[in-house]
Amino acid sequence: MSGTNDRLPLIEICVEGIDGLLAAQAAGADRVELCASLIEGGITPSLGTVRMALELATIPFHVIVRPRGGDFLYSEAEYRSMLADVEALRDAGVAGVVVGCLREDGTIDEDRMTTLAKAAGPLNVTCHRAFDMTRDPFEALEALVRCGVGRVLTSGQRDTAVEGVDLLAALVEKAAGRIIILGCGALAPDTIGTVRSKTGLTEMHFASLKDVPSAMRYRNPKVGMGGSDLDREYRNTVTDGDLVAATIAAARA
Repeated sequence: MSGTNDRLPLIEICVEGIDGLLAAQAAGADRVELCASLIEGGITPSLGTVRMALELATIPFHVIVRPRGGDFLYSEAEYRSMLADVEALRDAGVAGVVVGCLREDGTIDEDRMTTLAKAAGPLNVTCHRAFDMTRDPFEALEALVRCGVGRVLTSGQRDTAVEGVDLLAALVEKAAGRIIILGCGALAPDTIGTVRSKTGLTEMHFASLKDVPSAMRYRNPKVGMGGSDLDREYRNTVTDGDLVAATIAAARA
């Protein structure tokens, strides 16, 4: 894969939009997960964002296909929109897609995931952290292998990789090379090395975000576009390139 560093672990950075992608690749990322609205945990970015990424990216990027925030139990119309997005992204020539569908009982929706994986064709297919909401991670892992999914993003079903380290290690062992375990969960320079040494992860994922003030000089304090947090209109969340680079260095120390 072009742009991939031979040293392990391979590092994927979760970004919001094209500026995040550019910051991540400048800081030494091997791959990017391209999203919109990380405040929602990431949803599908716009077609224009994907096209600009294809023009400017020097490293592979995978695009999240998630029609909304919230749970991973989708209506038929939502699922059909996901399928259309996967087909469009395949035709556009991105490196991979990131998807996840559950049944109401907390199991992987194998029918939908198999269809999405087949629709992706030659693309890399990752199951996102819908996996962390499943009732039985080992049952879910085997289901994803059957579906033809190539990797699974997981924090070990906990808020952080430090908390989920034992399950991450067990998942790496259980996967046995059949599917890649992409470890995540608040990874930072002071934790990533320990998590890697305790788990044997070969791929790791983090965001390295920071809030910066808006450059807007005129501000209307009476209107908020996103609810009660009026300051949100004048605060941007961006990828911190220095923190990306420091975390990568710590992972490979």
